[in-house]
Amino acid sequence: MTLDQLRPVADRLLGPFVSASVRLGVTPDVVSVVAFVLAGGAGGAFYLGGTDPIWYLVGGLLVFLNGWLDLLDGALARELGTDSLAGDLLDHVLDRYADIVIIAGLAAGVGRFALGLAAVTGVLMTSYLGTQAQAVGLDRVYGGLLGRADRLALIGFTGALASVVTATPAGLSVVSWLLVVFAVVGHVTALQRFYYSWRSLA
Repeated sequence: MTLDQLRPVADRLLGPFVSASVRLGVTPDVVSVVAFVLAGGAGGAFYLGGTDPIWYLVGGLLVFLNGWLDLLDGALARELGTDSLAGDLLDHVLDRYADIVIIAGLAAGVGRFALGLAAVTGVLMTSYLGTQAQAVGLDRVYGGLLGRADRLALIGFTGALASVVTATPAGLSVVSWLLVVFAVVGHVTALQRFYYSWRSLA
């Protein structure tokens, strides 16, 4: 079970934050933009983590905040009754750019650019297959081994771990192993979503 399946639980926990946002007059689009800014900060922190590991801890915290706000914008839109196709489009575009910036920062920090490319394509294909299913008339697909919530959780915890662990017995850094996971499991998840969609259409 992926963390994406726990969205109903997260929605209940978001209640006080949604209420506070409504009182402050914050819009879902503003929340989406702030979430992206935090993702950009995380990417920069991960890049700096290659020379000073304490930045990995900062990056991990920013990723957790990005994930929380990513949940908040949707819950806020539903509460205000302003959820729209335009808002959904903005949210997904910013989420994809956030994924790119975060993984690019991780890869650049450890100098593993080829691994970073494999990781980011796996992540983007996972997201693409999730929404492409909707484009051909199915429900949006969140299933598979590694959804976005799982990725953000892994990045956050890896950031905290990388701030204190500089190498593993296999010779790769903790961050490099995370990129390996995204490169392999990301593409497996994309294929899982493709298979589910294909069977639903056949």
